[in-house]
Amino acid sequence: MKIWKTWGVVAVSGLLITLSWITGWDWLMIAAAVVAGWQIAVSAVQALRIRMISIDLLVVVAAVGALFINNYWESAAVTFLFALGKALERATLNRTRQALSDLVEAAPETATVLRGGEPETVEIWELEPGDVVLVRNGEQVPVDGRVISGHGGVDEATITGESVPAEKSEGSEVFAGTWLRAGLLRVEAVGIGSDSTLAKIIHRVEDAQDDKARTQTFLEKFSRYYTPGVMVAALLAGLFTQNIELALTLLVIGCPGALVISIPVSIVAGIGRSAKDGVLIKGGEYLETAAKVDAVVVDKTGTLTNGRPELTDVDVLNTAYTRDEVLTLAARAETASEHPLADAIIRGARDRGLAVELVEKARPVAGRGILAKVDDLEVAVGSAELLEKTPDNTRILELNDQGKTAMYVGVDGEAVGIVAVADTIRADAPAAVEALHARGIKVIMATGDAERVARNVAAELGVDEVRAELMPEDKLTIVQELQAEGRVVAMVGDGVNDTPALAQADIGVAMGAAGSPAAIETADIALMADKLPRLPYALGLARRTVNTMRVNIGIALVTVAVLLAGVLFGGVTMSIGMLVHEASVLLVIGIAMLLLRPTLKEEAPVQAQSAELTSEAARRETLTA
Repeated sequence: MKIWKTWGVVAVSGLLITLSWITGWDWLMIAAAVVAGWQIAVSAVQALRIRMISIDLLVVVAAVGALFINNYWESAAVTFLFALGKALERATLNRTRQALSDLVEAAPETATVLRGGEPETVEIWELEPGDVVLVRNGEQVPVDGRVISGHGGVDEATITGESVPAEKSEGSEVFAGTWLRAGLLRVEAVGIGSDSTLAKIIHRVEDAQDDKARTQTFLEKFSRYYTPGVMVAALLAGLFTQNIELALTLLVIGCPGALVISIPVSIVAGIGRSAKDGVLIKGGEYLETAAKVDAVVVDKTGTLTNGRPELTDVDVLNTAYTRDEVLTLAARAETASEHPLADAIIRGARDRGLAVELVEKARPVAGRGILAKVDDLEVAVGSAELLEKTPDNTRILELNDQGKTAMYVGVDGEAVGIVAVADTIRADAPAAVEALHARGIKVIMATGDAERVARNVAAELGVDEVRAELMPEDKLTIVQELQAEGRVVAMVGDGVNDTPALAQADIGVAMGAAGSPAAIETADIALMADKLPRLPYALGLARRTVNTMRVNIGIALVTVAVLLAGVLFGGVTMSIGMLVHEASVLLVIGIAMLLLRPTLKEEAPVQAQSAELTSEAARRETLTA
């Protein structure tokens, strides 16, 4: 029915115009104008009821006026072209909202739940939190939940925008609407239906696409006065020149259609594209603000760095021992420690394929380290105070100057080696900082860590400014100082300790928001994947969108100016004016649709790694079967 109302009217009107040309019967032109124009007239009347003078009213007045002066062709052409333009607009606007449609279609409808140990297919609404659902290879994950058993590769493109599967095993989070590409998973349901991350994303994108930018709000206010102004100007022109056709032509060319649609279509396309790439932008106003960002304040821990200590160095001080032996002694001793650095040493040893057996006897020494019995040896890991012989501390100081935490490994009171740990820089952080710099954006690292550690990280990344040993309120002060300098500031933080600074910043950014419903709802920009390069991508897309808006506004204004000149100097008729008007509207929409082109580039090493994970998942599934 909708298709008939849209395209059927256009087809019938076009057929009547063609028959009129063939037969020469004027009444067919009048019929064509009525067929194409009656829906336009209904829209104009509905607008008048709410005291609004719409573009439709301009077209109706021009078409009726043309009939009264016996210019039947112009009346039919104006209404036909306007109806055709509207039909094409709807079709292309639907295309700009395709990202939202894809998200809605991604919502699962059924699930395989385990009840009494037997699989049973049920509707999503029949599930309850705590139910265990079975997800097989090639099936859609029906709920947000936690993997309780199994292993596989999950395609999370609908949520994070990642083009390659993510490895999932016991304890991993999974999201409704994603697809299991290899393996078999049993998932405990946590978020179902409207409580799922996918549902929250859909809701957020719907609101964002309907949200108006400041420029759009201004243009809507402008058009409230502009459209009546066109009618008054056309009336005055007709009275002054006694040329009714001129007045009617001015009504047609004065239609601000391209001007009015130039902003919303760009916003819908920009926000839709970003959502498809796993970046949620709160709305048009925030899109415009993000395009102006010229300073980014970034927390260090967990944003620029991995957020947990890693083993970085193993040095040998006694040639009777090898590096692996020094590391094995340290790791075994640390199995009795609950210190966060102990886990880094143990993981480092196991990553190198070393056997790390538990020790039965150990004694932590507060503020110094740990003493443990490893086989028949007394092993110490920590400061020099744990050793009987004072070692040369040159290497320790050198490592400390690099921002690392270095510890002696001693055997029977003598230092045999050194191990060092540090919070390592994220693999994608250098590329992200470089991309921000390429866009002319200043990068400020703000952290509560020690000055020495912060400066080493900053030097490696090439950030513009370092602020260390900060309290949460100090980050707020930094944002305020930058804003006082006239900068537009984006703040990237964890949303807990950084809440004051995030609220003060012009744009608050949450990273890795897929597992945080609160971040999805509250952040101005939410990066669904835990990937820092998505930040420069989001800011770049915002700039592209705003530039598109400006280009479209320019096209709309130039079109009206050219048509006006054509009318004044002769040669532009009502039908030509409407044709050019509708062409400008479609051109504006077409330019906005260029924003829908994928521009996000993934790193090849990540893709290769994910492919390996998927292959491994498939292998395990085969073995299980």
